[in-house]
Amino acid sequence: MDLKIIGKNLNKANIKILKDTLNKINPNIGKKLISWVLQHPRYLKSFFPLYQAYSNARQIREEELKNGLQVPSTLIISITPRCNLNCEGCYSSTAGNIQRPKNVKNKTQAKTPLNREQWRKVIKEAGEIGIFVNIIAGGEPFLFPELIGLCEEFKDQTFVIFTNGTTLTKADYNLLKCSTNLAIIVSIEGSPEFTDKRRGTGVYKKALNTIKSLDQIGVPTGISATVTRMNFRYWMNPENIDNLIKQNIRILFLIEYIPQAPLPQSKTELTDHSLLLKPEERKEFRARILKFRSTNPIFIIHSPKDEEYFGGCVSAGRGFAHITPAGDLTPCPVSNIATHNLTNSTLREGLASPLFKEICKNEHLLETEGMPCALFAHPEEVSALAKLVGAYKTDLDIL
Repeated sequence: MDLKIIGKNLNKANIKILKDTLNKINPNIGKKLISWVLQHPRYLKSFFPLYQAYSNARQIREEELKNGLQVPSTLIISITPRCNLNCEGCYSSTAGNIQRPKNVKNKTQAKTPLNREQWRKVIKEAGEIGIFVNIIAGGEPFLFPELIGLCEEFKDQTFVIFTNGTTLTKADYNLLKCSTNLAIIVSIEGSPEFTDKRRGTGVYKKALNTIKSLDQIGVPTGISATVTRMNFRYWMNPENIDNLIKQNIRILFLIEYIPQAPLPQSKTELTDHSLLLKPEERKEFRARILKFRSTNPIFIIHSPKDEEYFGGCVSAGRGFAHITPAGDLTPCPVSNIATHNLTNSTLREGLASPLFKEICKNEHLLETEGMPCALFAHPEEVSALAKLVGAYKTDLDIL
């Protein structure tokens, strides 16, 4: 395909909008992404309607805020409790979002996951109140029936699917060839050794093959990694970042490890400190990430440090909210408290709940204080707040 011919046929004003938008994200990736988009015209065609939808969603959120409701730009959806892996330190599992049938003790109290129609209703309402980005997590999202078709129904929203990269089928790839509003993030831990140790033998190879296949059909693809004391220096090595870029990977999520435990009641209950970065290591790691951003054409998201730009943790509706597979609305994916379930209440009602408002009002609860998660850094206060607003635990068995 001749890029010059395509370029001549494009509206110059639209190209300028695209360039300006990409430069706001990262000036170093602008040229690369423009070239990529020109090679995959279906995204160029969809970019401008999506850009308009993004602007409309922002205006809706601004109006809602004037009326007293803080609506996040992003909704994190744990769409299924099913998963084919059993990764070490899985926060989704310990937060009660993963289905473990053998562990279900009391089926009368176990929760039922939302079905396709229920999720459709949630996503529709999310768009109506100004949410533009849906992050699809799990479990393993591609174990949810007709996932891609569900995303394609909402052309005025975008979807970012986090997957372990081992379950995509030929039918999935055929649908993805026509997709225009989603990106797929594949989870690895770094090297084959790091990945297979945490996720299982052979997972690294399968994940890399998935990334290659997605790139071949023109699907925006990135990588997500859990950063621990075991692998943080791997991600500080410029050669490893260069290797990602050579594979056409332009998005990298680096998420610092959160202790493997449900939200603790006190700081004495915090576990797995050996995997947490020490303060000096976190400082060193952050400095290297900032350097990568200034010199490499790759969009790096580093949690939790990037949240400092927003004045601390962006959970509880400040930047995002989370829905469990059973429909409980929680402040974030690692929290296990809620006051609203979306099978019997609306998303609007949940976002307006005292739980969300109290977390946002008590700004000190949004400070990480050296931890990778703000709520983990204030366990006693969060526990007291949960009692105050009548929150319930969401980490019950899932059928």
